[in-house]
Amino acid sequence: MLDPLADEYVQADQDDPALLFTAAYNNFAGLVFGYLRARGVDDPEAVTQDVFLALYPKLETLHGGLQGAKTLLFSIAHARMVDHYRKRERTPDATPYEPDLDARRSPSAEDQAFGRVAGLGVTEILDDLPDDYREVLALRVVADVSVEDTAAIMGKSQGAVKQLQRRALSALKKRALLRNGTS
Repeated sequence: MLDPLADEYVQADQDDPALLFTAAYNNFAGLVFGYLRARGVDDPEAVTQDVFLALYPKLETLHGGLQGAKTLLFSIAHARMVDHYRKRERTPDATPYEPDLDARRSPSAEDQAFGRVAGLGVTEILDDLPDDYREVLALRVVADVSVEDTAAIMGKSQGAVKQLQRRALSALKKRALLRNGTS
């Protein structure tokens, strides 16, 4: 959610791109990180930094205050995510981690912080969904991007985004019921 005081402050001093950058970072860094993590980017922290570095030179010509910065940030984040998968396709597969061979028995801090239960994290739950479903859920639910901005980022109509979100949530519900044995 946008900090209304920060947006008013930025709007009052539109000639200071550093102020807009600071407000954008404070309001959206966590959301960008969450979006990139949910989309399975290998190093979401580094890519989040890259997204904000790409934003800074564009601030002089940006219109729309914090909301405009949010739209641009998620457009950049989406492009970086696409670049990540294109690069991954050209990179040889890495050896997978095998937990049975790991002598450590306590859960990692990451697992506890992100609330993974029985090895199922956000990315594992989303992996079973079609690409468009994962994308719309990552943008709308994880990153809290508006329907209008999601439609612009995905290159779809607002109605298509709403329909995709409804279908994706329905598919998640069915999977959850099947896993719990209450279908």
